[in-house]
Amino acid sequence: MGIQQLRRVVVTGVGLTCPVGIGTEESWQAILAGTNGIRQITNFDTEGFACKIAGEVPNFDPLNFVDKRDLKKMGRFIFFALASSEFAMRAAGFPEGTELGERGGVYIGSGIGGFDVIEREHRNLMEGGPRKISPFFIPATIINLASGHVSIRWRAKGPNSATATACTSSAHSIGDSFRLITRGDADVMICGGAEAAITPMSVGGFGNMKALVTNFNETPEKACRPWDKDRAGFVIGEGAGMVVLEELSHAVKRGAPIVAEVVGYGMSGDAFHITSPSEDGDGAFRVMRNAIKDAGIQPEDVDYVNAHATSTPVGDRIETTAVKRVFGEGASRVAISSTKSMTGHLLGGAGGLEAGIVALALRDQIAPPTMNLENPDEGFDLDYLPGKSRKMEMRYALSNSFGFGGTNGALVFKRYESK
Repeated sequence: MGIQQLRRVVVTGVGLTCPVGIGTEESWQAILAGTNGIRQITNFDTEGFACKIAGEVPNFDPLNFVDKRDLKKMGRFIFFALASSEFAMRAAGFPEGTELGERGGVYIGSGIGGFDVIEREHRNLMEGGPRKISPFFIPATIINLASGHVSIRWRAKGPNSATATACTSSAHSIGDSFRLITRGDADVMICGGAEAAITPMSVGGFGNMKALVTNFNETPEKACRPWDKDRAGFVIGEGAGMVVLEELSHAVKRGAPIVAEVVGYGMSGDAFHITSPSEDGDGAFRVMRNAIKDAGIQPEDVDYVNAHATSTPVGDRIETTAVKRVFGEGASRVAISSTKSMTGHLLGGAGGLEAGIVALALRDQIAPPTMNLENPDEGFDLDYLPGKSRKMEMRYALSNSFGFGGTNGALVFKRYESK
């Protein structure tokens, strides 16, 4: 019996800030059109770096969301969290001046947090000594301050928490928020994830792990190519994805727009290796199985999967193996896509962005494409929606997130039906 039967939980607002758009509908339409947001890195000088490309959020001005006097108090990931939360709350129909009070909460994840501030303040220390370290250094960097600032913005006095489970961070934040509402601990939750890790240390570190793609520096729009024979690593991205989750009767009472319903949440651990999942995809299989079971449905009920697929040789293969194990003979009928092919991989923000995309896909009954899948690798024979969005009937959809440390999260969304 799925826990959603305790209290139904719906998505009433989606907020997206990502490499293809600033704002939900702008980002969503760009994704449906197959727009690519991967470009040459401008955040820092890439001389000497093997990877010179990333999914930066272009033309982002934090002053549109933050008072000038507060700029030094926040890392870039907090700016993104505030922006996407603003978009989500406006979409959910909450007016300026709303105070959520004790029945409203915030739960925002990030894998790395304020890496940009850490690097900046370390330079200040090395160049000028300890007196040059900003007094705002600590609150600008720690991961739970994204939730802290958003809770202050909307006077949300209920649950206030954060996750730091690598690339599963925001999926866990949304799933935990779902459970908080089903169990009666809150009526409204602003949740998701934010990341801003396009920095020298981050790009250099992932690069030296051989995780980043390095052979598409001159053609960045071709770099992220899940399931393609020429895939060679992930492309780091930045931004935030937030959803407003709301208990159904609370949403109906205030006349809120309902985008989709959350019906299942699964977690699993690989217990295998700190960065690589087991080759049989057992952790990915179990997290999807757990989410589907929690939703109270069968695998054949799922119509669409937004895959974690980051364009790494090993990761894409393992996820496809797991999908085939979950769906069995019906795997070929499930539509699957990787929107990371356009946005890059937002690390701890990826699950929030992709959960928002899945909710919008159910609302509009259109599945977004996988771009750059031109020559599928051997064994990749599923319906990956190459190159073009597809209008299709969808009732249930799944969003996958997997992270370093073998931590996995999956969310099941349903097309909203009043009964």
